[in-house]
Amino acid sequence: MMMIPRRNDFDLLDDLFKDPFFSNENKAMKTDIKENEDGYSIVVDLPGYDKENIKIDVEEGYLTIHATMSNEDKEEKNGKFVRRERYFGECSRSFYVGDAIETEDVKASFKNGTLSLIIPKKEIHKELTEKKYVQIED
Repeated sequence: MMMIPRRNDFDLLDDLFKDPFFSNENKAMKTDIKENEDGYSIVVDLPGYDKENIKIDVEEGYLTIHATMSNEDKEEKNGKFVRRERYFGECSRSFYVGDAIETEDVKASFKNGTLSLIIPKKEIHKELTEKKYVQIED
């Protein structure tokens, strides 16, 4: 009986479970958050995305980054993909920034596939009112 050595560079099951369908790893936005005296800076890696396909909003205290990448590389007539590792589609991340932050407070820039956000520290200033108590009936 002759044993054929297994090829180390190809394993159908390993390749199958490394597919983005089974893992959200490729879809995640790699993010660094840094705090300073005045606020926070958020740096997000979005390689391959166009500025026009990135949307940032603040709603109910959450800052949400939503990015879309379309599949421009349609399958060619002369062949088909054997392996596809680049991600196409949509991804988003949300961060709680507090109820005092409005969309206008956030400053954003995008250069070389890196999104940079500056978010100021803000506190909600509530007017002090006289403390009221619940009336207890006899």
